[in-house]
Amino acid sequence: MTTKLCYHCGEDVPSHTQLSTTVLGEPRDMCCPGCQSVAQTIVENGLESYYQYRTANADKVDLVPEQFKALIHYDNDDVQADFVQQHEGSSQVLLSLEGVSCAACAWLIEKQISVQPGVVSIRVNTTTNRAMLRWDPSQTQLSHLLGAIQQLGYKAAPFEADKQEAVYHQTMKQYLYRLGIAGLATMQVMMLAVALYLEVFGSLEPEFKHYFRWVSLIFATPVLLYSALPFYLNAWRSLKGRTLGMDVPVSIALIFAYIASLIATVSEQGEVFFESISMFTFFLLVGRFLEMRARRKAAAASSNLLKLIPAMATKLTGEKVAVKSLQPDDEIRVLPGEHIPADGIVIQGRIHVDESMLTGESVHQVKQAGDSVYAGTLNGDISFDLKVRCTKNDSMIASIVRLQDEAQSSKPKIAELADVVARYFVALILVIAAATYAYWHVHQPDEAFWIMLSVLVATCPCALSLATPTALTCATSQMSQFGILLRQGHVFETLCKVNHLVVDKTGTLTKGDIEISHISYEDNYAKTTCDAVALGLESHANHPIARAFRTLSTSPLIIENIENVIGQGVRGRWRGHEVRIGSAQFALGESRNERNCVFLSFDYQLGARFYYHDPIREESATFIQQFAKLGVRTTLLTGDSLQNAEPVASEVGIDEVVVSASPSDKLNYLQSLAPTEITLMVGDGINDAPTLAGAHLSVAMGGGTDVAKASADMTLLGDNLLRLIQARQLALRTRKIIRENLAWSLGYNLLILPLAVAGLVAPYVAVVGMSASSIIVVTNSLRLLNSTRL
Repeated sequence: MTTKLCYHCGEDVPSHTQLSTTVLGEPRDMCCPGCQSVAQTIVENGLESYYQYRTANADKVDLVPEQFKALIHYDNDDVQADFVQQHEGSSQVLLSLEGVSCAACAWLIEKQISVQPGVVSIRVNTTTNRAMLRWDPSQTQLSHLLGAIQQLGYKAAPFEADKQEAVYHQTMKQYLYRLGIAGLATMQVMMLAVALYLEVFGSLEPEFKHYFRWVSLIFATPVLLYSALPFYLNAWRSLKGRTLGMDVPVSIALIFAYIASLIATVSEQGEVFFESISMFTFFLLVGRFLEMRARRKAAAASSNLLKLIPAMATKLTGEKVAVKSLQPDDEIRVLPGEHIPADGIVIQGRIHVDESMLTGESVHQVKQAGDSVYAGTLNGDISFDLKVRCTKNDSMIASIVRLQDEAQSSKPKIAELADVVARYFVALILVIAAATYAYWHVHQPDEAFWIMLSVLVATCPCALSLATPTALTCATSQMSQFGILLRQGHVFETLCKVNHLVVDKTGTLTKGDIEISHISYEDNYAKTTCDAVALGLESHANHPIARAFRTLSTSPLIIENIENVIGQGVRGRWRGHEVRIGSAQFALGESRNERNCVFLSFDYQLGARFYYHDPIREESATFIQQFAKLGVRTTLLTGDSLQNAEPVASEVGIDEVVVSASPSDKLNYLQSLAPTEITLMVGDGINDAPTLAGAHLSVAMGGGTDVAKASADMTLLGDNLLRLIQARQLALRTRKIIRENLAWSLGYNLLILPLAVAGLVAPYVAVVGMSASSIIVVTNSLRLLNSTRL
């Protein structure tokens, strides 16, 4: 029997292995999944010629696959467990990107990767240099998508805060090196330029002029080849992807100026621009360096959250283990003053936890056995034991970082428009620069070249592409400081337009910390039976009222055929009887005018009445009044009865009340409103989920149900309603700053363009103006980080 050899590595193919990859039009046998994955990656990235030209030498064979070896590890399920999340049948990962410098880079990556088979979506944030990638693992592998990004000239890897910080510092160090060489060369070349242009040494002999030019060439060459390299790489990536990035005109200006100066130096005829080349590069690097630092500050807030999670945790046995190795149901001990290492449940003890990094509230929260605590929050002065609830990757902080990046990557219409304008504006710049050169070459040939250079550099729309994303990144970071978690990118746009506030009652305007105040039993039914049946029914619900029944001093009975009728109650069968608990209409088939009461029935016969108390939040009245002052109409939309809802509405100052509304009734109410009414819905329960999803903008209370949080655009982690007033103010300020940024960037370009075309802008002024424009836009956006907190 003939042994089959692996087409990729040459090793024997095991008899039980049936793996193959189509290479050069034919199926080729593979010995293992690793070889198959590498071969498939090589083929899909257009490198099949590797197999045509390779030799039998093993070292030669490994040269090309070396590019993909590191990426293939990311396809391992155990490795992916640390950074990949499952989302509606697809996989999702947050990536760190290297080499992204402007909106054109983001557009190029999104355009090229989104057409790859199996890619659901990809969104790039140029401010944070991160991308949110979602793909179908049954159609493609993560290593293939990472390889496709690398083929575009960018580096991509799963986001890790510490790793990205190391990359940032390495990048800044390289910029400092490039900046230092450009600065030293600029000083030397400028001294020679003074001698050449002003002839400070008197009338220079021609041989001395040529000597100074050659010396200037020597100093300018490393500036062009090393210091300006980032601009060429970005320009090449753009051209390779058939788009025009911000660095294309800059690179053209530098290369043309150098070539023209080199020809003039060698031929000893014409003007040289070595000082302009050095100054261009130096000022551009200074601007890019300051811009990167400012953008880093804007992006640091979410990354810093992850740093609050300690690297090590202490098990109950005293053993130290890595936090990332913790699994659900592991038990650990948290010492006084330590940051909690994982989301979990308090096993024992009464502790105080500082959750300000999540909720924005400085008051420490009291936690007891059975309460949830979150990774990164700070323990008080008493140690406690904790049962881990989820891995580090699924923790609240990790979810916040992912959602923030997803929200920041979602571009509002104004940002998409700015990106399109910027791309077409670069093309327009190139056309205008060529026309400018042609005109001045006819009228003033000696001036034509440097005027063209000024046009290319001065009008680069870098500031325009930064105007919106930097502002949104800063605003999103500030929202997290308020204890508001964003899930959608349209929040800031819509929040500015809201003119109708719709709120739920229980758990929203009221605390939702409901207690059973007293119980009235009918004579025909035993107290213990009623309590046990009620508890058995309510154990299948997740409403604040249902949770109040857990305090009953009895054990729940097993109820069969349970059905949870959202917004009305729960029903089932017990010992042949139909038992119901909920509103009077649901449980008894009739209406009753009793406030804050839940009815229990046996075959529609009243068994007991459970009266409860639900205090109104202290800030609810102020919250409603503040929105009223802003001209926002308010409606209380609740499934509760008029008897329960009207007193709450009266106390907080709401005029319009819609009661006894089922989930479909609530959604129908929203849909019945006029198109001009932009609604903000605030709720917390399962019955609010359809309304939260159907509103223009929605907020789920942090203490509400998971279904409500999943349906909402924002989550209010600390349940402080006044934070929404602050969010509205921040949204208005964000809109104002975006408009300021766009006005400045467009105004600058419209002003500088005719001046540059007219020859009134010197090359070094053009460089300073372009760099200053970008820095002003980023700095203006950073003002959002200084928004006042409540």
